[in-house]
Amino acid sequence: MTVSGSGPTPGAVEGVPAGSDMFGAAMGGDTSGFGGLVRRRPLDTSTPRPFGGWFDEAVDALEESFAGYGEVVTRVVVDRGELTLHVRPDKVADLCQHLRDDQEHRYELLLGVSGVDFPSDPERFHVVYHLMSMTYRRRLRLETKVSEAHPHVATVTGVYPTADFHERETWDMFGVQFDGHPGLTRILMPDDWPGHPQRKDYPLGGVPVEYKGAQIPPPDQRRSYA
Repeated sequence: MTVSGSGPTPGAVEGVPAGSDMFGAAMGGDTSGFGGLVRRRPLDTSTPRPFGGWFDEAVDALEESFAGYGEVVTRVVVDRGELTLHVRPDKVADLCQHLRDDQEHRYELLLGVSGVDFPSDPERFHVVYHLMSMTYRRRLRLETKVSEAHPHVATVTGVYPTADFHERETWDMFGVQFDGHPGLTRILMPDDWPGHPQRKDYPLGGVPVEYKGAQIPPPDQRRSYA
């Protein structure tokens, strides 16, 4: 795949559209310092079978053992050797409970919960869960997404208590509401802080930094990142 006037796109994958870098530059000359950085836009369809490795076995077992699988899991994606299940936001906790307790899966450990903001997506806030099975030495990713108008996801703290601080941070930085969380309050920013700083439309802001004989202006005054 090529970008007009630029030759082959580094890191491009056939059939997968390339995006611009994190600061809006399509090819090289970007303000991030990572010239030629290319992001692949995620596809909106499931990966065709066979997935390869243990992925087919795991998904087949989940289809057989989890009631309502077809309504809860909306997509199955295998990319760069990793398995991701896309899940309805109100069913994340139910699926986690099954994945933890069912003998075919045994994902006893939640490694983390994090947020991602895709402003061009109508359901712009994605929440990602990284699970690990200590029994089978396997890793699994769950992903769900919500809109800005209704940013509600079921908390998984009742299944994985370690999700407590991770969900608070995702709320603090992105504004995602985790329904049923025992104490969803800010964890990094002051309680009266306006907005959610890791949203892509949040202003950079900042303060000038002084050096001997020089002064560096705050990020939002250095250059345009639009």
